[in-house]
Amino acid sequence: MMTLPTLLAVMAFATVTSITPGPNNMMLLASGVNHGFKKTLPHIAGISIGLMVLLLAAGLGLGALLQQWPQLYFALKVLGVAYMVWLAWKLWHAEAPSEPGRDQASPAAAALMGFWGAAAFQWVNPKAWMIAIGAVAGFTAPDGGWTAMLGLALVCALVNAPCVGLWALAGAKLSRFLAEPSRRRAFNAVMALSLLASIWPMLGA
Repeated sequence: MMTLPTLLAVMAFATVTSITPGPNNMMLLASGVNHGFKKTLPHIAGISIGLMVLLLAAGLGLGALLQQWPQLYFALKVLGVAYMVWLAWKLWHAEAPSEPGRDQASPAAAALMGFWGAAAFQWVNPKAWMIAIGAVAGFTAPDGGWTAMLGLALVCALVNAPCVGLWALAGAKLSRFLAEPSRRRAFNAVMALSLLASIWPMLGA
């Protein structure tokens, strides 16, 4: 069972790693602006549940496998970076929903990521892997077993959800100010560049 000092340390770790800028939070901020907080809730849930499953997988041996086979980790990183570049391109070319003559459901509209897409994205998100491997290495013992790993994953997921949710909420609060098409396009362009910038620190990890 997790001791109180360990629990507090895990919560602090999860808070810092979840609330700091990264691919998930950049996409949530953009989703909050373009779609609102309620429609972004499945995205938030997908991130937290996806991180929990990823953390369990890392603790049950996948993390050690990636460390033993760095080529596999490199392949996942390349796949993740390529996907984030594609997401940034889509966001850059997103049309403001109130733009005259444009359909909100057009292919160029800012995509709304659902639960399953967000959960699956964690498996190619370099930051999510860094969090999962760091949590397992820092807060579990070799003989901890299933219960310790499940407790760690649950705590991280429960802390993660409100932290990342703040980014979506912030986006929703900004949506009225960004209702003007030119402002919305500028915001989406900045978010696209921020998403690309969030990749850079992970390339050397």
